[in-house]
Amino acid sequence: MRSLLVVERPLAAGVEAVSRKEQIPKDQTPKYRLTDYGYHVISTNDAKKAIQQLSSAEAIILHLPLNETKAWSEVLLKQRALPLLWWCSTPIASLSTAFCEDDVSIDGLLTATMSEQELHWALHFASKQCFERQQWQNERKQLESRLEERKWIDMAKGILCKIKNISEAEAYDVLRKQAMNERKRMVDVATSIVKVYQILQDSK
Repeated sequence: MRSLLVVERPLAAGVEAVSRKEQIPKDQTPKYRLTDYGYHVISTNDAKKAIQQLSSAEAIILHLPLNETKAWSEVLLKQRALPLLWWCSTPIASLSTAFCEDDVSIDGLLTATMSEQELHWALHFASKQCFERQQWQNERKQLESRLEERKWIDMAKGILCKIKNISEAEAYDVLRKQAMNERKRMVDVATSIVKVYQILQDSK
């Protein structure tokens, strides 16, 4: 992992409620430190530019207060799934105190005090965390999809039981046979039955 997209506020805009003495020195900024360690750094504070640069990045580093990271992560991760890390500097940490309980999908934490090896391993584990997060999200979507399909099938079975005066097992067989005859998924047949039944009920 050598190419990193860094999103940060300009220094002047990133120090509200923080004294001038607490501003981060230039050699402690993500761009300076990462470049010094041999990484290719793409730095921006513009959303459109950040999206354009995603294709060449291997990870995203946000040097922003925590309350701003959620909006940025939603915009960027919707375009491409990448490890997302938070660069915690003193001014940014001070601005983030009130938001420590916020729900933010961060895969890792970086600081300017990390050595090159420490930073390398932080990026490595963030990459693994990102992969696991993506797997979990995919599994969740599949589970939600199966639950949604089950809902339509159960509704269709209930309708068939009512209008045909048959058992649930018989209604399931009717759905399965119709799906096979029409070469459709059972959930699609079930959805059609429910929607037609609802239209007929509404027209009465």
